[in-house]
Amino acid sequence: MAKDYTLLAKTIVENVGGDENVISLVHCATRLRFEVIDRNKVNFDILKQTEGVITAMEAGGQIQVVIGNKVDQVYDAVLKCSHINSDIQNESKSEKKGVLNTLLETISGIFSPMLGVMCGAGMLKALLILCTTFKWLTPEMGTYRILYAAADSVFNFLPIILGYTAAKKFNCSPFVAMAIAMSLVYPDMTAAFSGGEKLTFLNIPVTLVSYTSSVMPIIISIYVMSKFEKLLKRILPEVCKLFLTPLLELMIMVPATFLVIGPIMDQFGKLLASGYTGLVGINPIIAGGVIGLLWPMAVIFGLHWGFFPIVMNNIATLGKDTLFVITGPNNMAQAGATLGVFLKTKDKKLKELSGSAAFSAVLAGITEPAIYGVTLPYKKPFIIGAIFSGIAGMIVAAAGTAIPTVLGTSLLSLPGYIGPGFVGFVIACAIAYFGSAICTYLFGFNDSMLNKNSEKEENTQLNDEITLKDETLSSIVEGEMIPLEDVKDPTFAGKMMGDGVAFKPKSGCVVSPVDGKVIMVAKTGHAIGLKSNNGAEILIHIGMDTVNMNGKGFDVKVQQGQAVKKGDLLVEVDLQEIADAGYDDIIPVILTNTVAYDQIIPMEYGKKEEQENIIELKVKK
Repeated sequence: MAKDYTLLAKTIVENVGGDENVISLVHCATRLRFEVIDRNKVNFDILKQTEGVITAMEAGGQIQVVIGNKVDQVYDAVLKCSHINSDIQNESKSEKKGVLNTLLETISGIFSPMLGVMCGAGMLKALLILCTTFKWLTPEMGTYRILYAAADSVFNFLPIILGYTAAKKFNCSPFVAMAIAMSLVYPDMTAAFSGGEKLTFLNIPVTLVSYTSSVMPIIISIYVMSKFEKLLKRILPEVCKLFLTPLLELMIMVPATFLVIGPIMDQFGKLLASGYTGLVGINPIIAGGVIGLLWPMAVIFGLHWGFFPIVMNNIATLGKDTLFVITGPNNMAQAGATLGVFLKTKDKKLKELSGSAAFSAVLAGITEPAIYGVTLPYKKPFIIGAIFSGIAGMIVAAAGTAIPTVLGTSLLSLPGYIGPGFVGFVIACAIAYFGSAICTYLFGFNDSMLNKNSEKEENTQLNDEITLKDETLSSIVEGEMIPLEDVKDPTFAGKMMGDGVAFKPKSGCVVSPVDGKVIMVAKTGHAIGLKSNNGAEILIHIGMDTVNMNGKGFDVKVQQGQAVKKGDLLVEVDLQEIADAGYDDIIPVILTNTVAYDQIIPMEYGKKEEQENIIELKVKK
């Protein structure tokens, strides 16, 4: 039976600021990538502590929630349980970003939706290379030709896919965009280029170039089209807008692309490709070493997306790429470092986490669980992996390995690298994997780091194995207890984060309802997460939208990881400050692990004093 990710999806949506805060949402191989209106509404603390989320960060102008291999299922759950959809483009203005963040966010938005099919096509090419190498198939066979068409068509007709994703990103008609892209790879036009024909448009000479597998011409063309489309929608009469808008777009944009945009971007692409190859050619060993060493840092900050157009441009102009090949062994290095932790640790939970993460990284090339869950929190394994990534990069660059497609690096994809420099690439991957594993095992990790590393200590506290027991929660504040359904917030009232009750406080002293530990403290002080000694996971959320107060009026008395007793003071809050800021001071008390209980029974509603019982919990038998 498939796992239900609805609760996880609802928690993620709530903590990125809700539906109304999301401008767009896409996902790549392991991450949900949100573009939001207001970054201050994103609660990174709760996201990072949420079971099912590896980590959350702001990078490349996006809120990135790292899920791992199940990201597509969580993505689908987000779309089902919210008003967010894959086509959303909120017209509200988001906070200003820098040029680099804007560029990276745009590139990610265009390329990440197509990453799955590109990787699949690349893997199919790799399998076909394996089949021809071992003489199982020959290029003349119908089986080979059909499968090769399936694999190569993605790259040959890449402008059409990019036209669609760029249109989604630039918020214009995707079908008109695809039609423009189709004209660039139309058989008559490709034949004219191959035959060296001289074409004119209204007596203006056309510079024909090859647009198959091209990247930048169609992206720039669709960006210009998006501006033109907005103009047309403003000036055209409603009665003829439906057909006249695409008519004018095709009549103007296709010739403009063939005459101006295409040739200019083709020359720019060639300069970019020659610049990269020239830089690597000066000293490939040094260049490969620097790229390999710095690549892990680029990955964790999401900066690797900025290189994707360069890689695609290399393939389109040179017929091959070396950049992603040089960085490929980084997957093996991080997998090896994670394997070293797996072999060294005696901690049951860390062994389980590192084992599955190491297997996923080496077999499928999915490294986020390894990086964020194992190597990065302990630092030394990550650094060792980066060093061996640099060493491997030097070897790959010196060997001159290159491939004509986009291909992740894993055991399954190694056949795709068969060709010039293949032996050097395999040696580099082996050194990266075994070198990182051995060095991490010998001196890069020991279990004493479990106590020294505060982040891992917090995660351990979150995941302590506790046998759930029946329990009774006491009042958190003096005031009137009301049903959760009466809270004027649909997320809490709809129990999207879990069942519970709420308080209309008369006092600003918020106390613990249980004996247990503090597992989360929001930086702004408006939310506290607790885990009781009997297994109840509790979120106390002080006020609605009070995150926008940035901590003003909140005096937090506890810290994450601290043990507390029932009645211990957690936060002193100035209720007048909340009122003056224009926010509701209602305090929901949520059982975030609601599904673990058979019954959640609120006591009688009305006025409550501290230490009065408020909820009775009955575990499932």
